[in-house]
Amino acid sequence: MKSAAGGAILAVLALACLAAPLLAPDGPAAATAGAFEAPSAAHWLGTNGQGQDVFAQLVWGGRGSLLMALSVGVGTTLVAVLVGLLAAYFGGLADEAISLVVNIVLTVPGLPLIIVLAAFLPPGPATIAMVLIITGWAFGARLIRAQALSLRQRDFIAAAKVAGERPLRVIAAELLPNLWSVIAAYLCGQVVFALTAGSALEFLGLGDAGQTSWGTMLFWAQNDSALLQGAWWTFVSPGLAIALTAGSLALLNFALDAATNPRLRAPGGARRATEVLRHG
Repeated sequence: MKSAAGGAILAVLALACLAAPLLAPDGPAAATAGAFEAPSAAHWLGTNGQGQDVFAQLVWGGRGSLLMALSVGVGTTLVAVLVGLLAAYFGGLADEAISLVVNIVLTVPGLPLIIVLAAFLPPGPATIAMVLIITGWAFGARLIRAQALSLRQRDFIAAAKVAGERPLRVIAAELLPNLWSVIAAYLCGQVVFALTAGSALEFLGLGDAGQTSWGTMLFWAQNDSALLQGAWWTFVSPGLAIALTAGSLALLNFALDAATNPRLRAPGGARRATEVLRHG
């Protein structure tokens, strides 16, 4: 049920963004009416402070926001999986060196580092994506390393080594397939993180204000004093789109956990898991 609900919400949002040229052929930058016009039949979600259609900006801007979030999620996950698997498989000095780098990255406050890096680099979606990947891979690397270390002690890994399989073959054919559920859950979480963090950076003015995205919509709503003007539709629309996207991915993540965790599949499993988290 959770996976169906999450998938349906995400599919509707993604399809609306893909169909932006059909739904809003004038594009997001065209000034088609007066400033801060309320939602009407002509403009379903009203207009912003520049007279631009909010619905057009929402579907066109969603393209950039979702693409950036997906790119960061995939990039962060690839780095985390590569680093975590290498550290777990080879162990020894390689594991110690990688773990040291991971611990250093994790000890640096994430939000200030993200803001500082974004402020000193050229503004734009590519910069935000690069900054989020640089600062977001370490936790996943530690997670993947821990899971891979537990698998490395299994008999099938030892058998593959005894059979003379190359390290790359053991990692790709033996370790990686047993980590797909963990990797998929981490990917969902990273896409949510990228969407919210990237939108927050754009809202703070650290993105490219000339490109339309859900984050820049919030930036311009704040810049044009939309709240003081009573133009709630200019910031509620992108905020709701971000919340629905993040919520749909969270539902998919919960469903994935339930499908791969035997304790959650058992009757009362969700209640027991909650009690364990609550009482330690």
